Amino acid sequence: MTRGIFCGIFALAAVAGLTTIPQNSNHIDHHRTQQWHLTYLNASAAQQISQGAGVVVAVPDSGVDRHPDLIRNLLPGVDIIRGGDGDGREDRDGHGTGMAGLIAAHGQKNNRGTLGIAPHAKILPIFYSPPRKDGDVDDLAAGIEYATAKHADIISISAVAEASVRLQRAVRAALSANIVIVAASGNRPNSPSVGYPASEIGVLSVGGVGPDGNHASISVSGPEIDVVAPAVDIYSTSIDGKYRKGTGTSDATAIVAGAAALVRSKYPYLPAAEVVHRLTATAVDKGPPGRDDEYGYGVIDLVAALTADVPPLGFESVTAVPPSGVTSAAAQPAGGDGGRGAATRGWVTLGVIVAAGCGFLVWRRRRRADDPPPRISR
Repeated sequence: MTRGIFCGIFALAAVAGLTTIPQNSNHIDHHRTQQWHLTYLNASAAQQISQGAGVVVAVPDSGVDRHPDLIRNLLPGVDIIRGGDGDGREDRDGHGTGMAGLIAAHGQKNNRGTLGIAPHAKILPIFYSPPRKDGDVDDLAAGIEYATAKHADIISISAVAEASVRLQRAVRAALSANIVIVAASGNRPNSPSVGYPASEIGVLSVGGVGPDGNHASISVSGPEIDVVAPAVDIYSTSIDGKYRKGTGTSDATAIVAGAAALVRSKYPYLPAAEVVHRLTATAVDKGPPGRDDEYGYGVIDLVAALTADVPPLGFESVTAVPPSGVTSAAAQPAGGDGGRGAATRGWVTLGVIVAAGCGFLVWRRRRRADDPPPRISR
């Protein structure tokens, strides 16, 4: 049987349940303080701009529990396989609940509990993988088909799988339906290279970094990597109202899916391909200048993705500076390629063109950590 592989390792499968704390609205409990990735990504500043309202993120995984930090954002979904409660809202593994919490946990009163990147986004849970086992690749395909039929805005896939005919068809149909697909690149040593569907053209492929901002040793490398996000000791929700700490590109993928939800909420008419482009174009470059196989285009920058004046794909590919009077991608209504995804990965996310006969290269360098802030769209 062909199976998918979850891209996360539980460093701590479940932590003791909710802690009683003083009823002080200024108090941040210990769950929130363990979410180092929120501070690293300046999530609080980004959430003053967008919180993911109006966006539905499908999570094909081990189901999603009705965790107190998450329950208000949890839609009824589906069980692709038997063993759940029928609508995806039961998880006996913890992986799916952890991913959903990283995307859209809303926390509890008085700053208790955990917080997702997009705390007003909705989660569409899809149970396709049995507890503590890898899911079947065609069950994953069925989950993606369900998400497409339900008009999800984003599909977050924290797994790698063999590229079966049905899975490839499901992924490509979702891309054609203007859905942003975010997928884990894979974990060493199980994955020697970027797995599927992260390797599919048009899918946003995610690698990982640690708290020091450097490449996480567990994260695979390869030419398909688009962006990276925190992937080490990531604290999130788990089953039975508890919490978990995980390491792997699963976690980084859920975080990037939350970032995509912020962008889709602020720019609801932006095609899926432009949402992906906005995330890659504003990423903070790491490693060698430009795209590289460990960091892709760099670490996601939530605030820049929401505020930078990012030229649309076609403009950036033709000229380094948009012509006078051309508005940014943020102002464009949905249209153009309809979010079908990149014709080639490099053209969409790097923005390069070599003029025939002269070899002239126009390229807008990726941002580095010491660069000034990007221009803000007005």
